[in-house]
Amino acid sequence: MKKIMILGFGAMAHEVIRRLPKGISVGWIVARASHHAEIQDLFGGKVDALESPMACAETPDLVLECASQKAVAEFGEAILRKGWKLALISTGALADETLSQTLKQAAQQGGGELQVLSGAVAGMDGLASAREGGLDQVTYLSNKSPASWRGSPAESMVDLDNVTEAQVFFEGTAREAAKQFPANANVAATIALMGIGMDNTQVQLRVDPNTQKNTHTIHASGMFGEFHIELCGNPLASNPKTSTLAALSAVQACHRLVGGDLGDERWNG
Repeated sequence: MKKIMILGFGAMAHEVIRRLPKGISVGWIVARASHHAEIQDLFGGKVDALESPMACAETPDLVLECASQKAVAEFGEAILRKGWKLALISTGALADETLSQTLKQAAQQGGGELQVLSGAVAGMDGLASAREGGLDQVTYLSNKSPASWRGSPAESMVDLDNVTEAQVFFEGTAREAAKQFPANANVAATIALMGIGMDNTQVQLRVDPNTQKNTHTIHASGMFGEFHIELCGNPLASNPKTSTLAALSAVQACHRLVGGDLGDERWNG
């Protein structure tokens, strides 16, 4: 039986817990103290509720981040320096170049392993393969409902209550998108990491009052040729900011753990 630690106890963590594969159990959940009683009730006291992963005296088989970019910045280095395996959903944290380098060094020095999950988007294996031959251009368009942009800087860029047609409210690099929209633009960061980097990946963010889905459109061209991918995903019913597919990518990381394979995109110590 593999035993994992989960960072976070929000909508995504609940979805992952609900779908955990056989052979995987939750040993620890890192969350705010206000959630600890709920965690104890959910698991009948069989899971340790912690405020920091460093309070864990054992070694999890995998630390699964389902929290936020802030959690990556707060705990990532210490986790990797302990030689643990850390799988990220909040890949936008790596848009901070200093943090990205810190995590790489921690993995190298501590023997830990950092895995970038595919999250809410598909086709990352093809994009990484295309990178090997040389990519000339990668663009990404994110199209979401007004509800999915609430609580983000989009509220100061567009009138979410009265928008009547699809409207682009941000254009910039993946690094800029991930930093300005930490809860909404992890896909942009993932595409950049798998492709031509944070500063060379061009991003558009759009609000569309006529959709309930999160649509991700990627266009890449280079020596290999070109491809165009469009994915229309459903947000979690419990949180419109969170993609169902992103939660499923975390579940898939657990499946790979049982199979002994943690995926392709890893920083090893």
